[in-house]
Amino acid sequence: MSITATAEAAHASRTNRLAAANFAACLLLLAQYLLGMVVNIYVVLPSHHPGASASNYLSGIASGLGWLIPDGPAWAAAHAAFGLALVVAAYAAIALARGQRSRVYLVTATLGALAITGAAFNGVSFLNYGHPFSSMIMAGLWALALGCYLTGLFFAARSHLSLT
Repeated sequence: MSITATAEAAHASRTNRLAAANFAACLLLLAQYLLGMVVNIYVVLPSHHPGASASNYLSGIASGLGWLIPDGPAWAAAHAAFGLALVVAAYAAIALARGQRSRVYLVTATLGALAITGAAFNGVSFLNYGHPFSSMIMAGLWALALGCYLTGLFFAARSHLSLT
């Protein structure tokens, strides 16, 4: 096997991992969407809980999540815990995208991670302050994140097809 063939095989392998990561991100975002719909329809969040109407936003986040995940309504706790896992996975996807030779992978992974992080902050804002616009912003950022990962998946698939 020549050096060129070895390099192409390595690039194809990295592209396959990136395509799989983007596909997994899309599936995880769809699962998070469904959890969010269950919470939206069936869960009533109490107006008084740790972190509610916090004067300090960042300490309110810690208090609100610290209450919600172990002691809050089960579906809302699952939605929040899954959201935190999504944030971690999104930043891991950036590390994977850095190994590619194309900036499009890094840009889509970074924008996707930022959208997921923004959605998480707005989810906690909705939990603590109850403003409907926080929920709307969370949904919009979810859509942006899904678009980013679908774009990354498209480019990874296109790159893979050009190698074969």
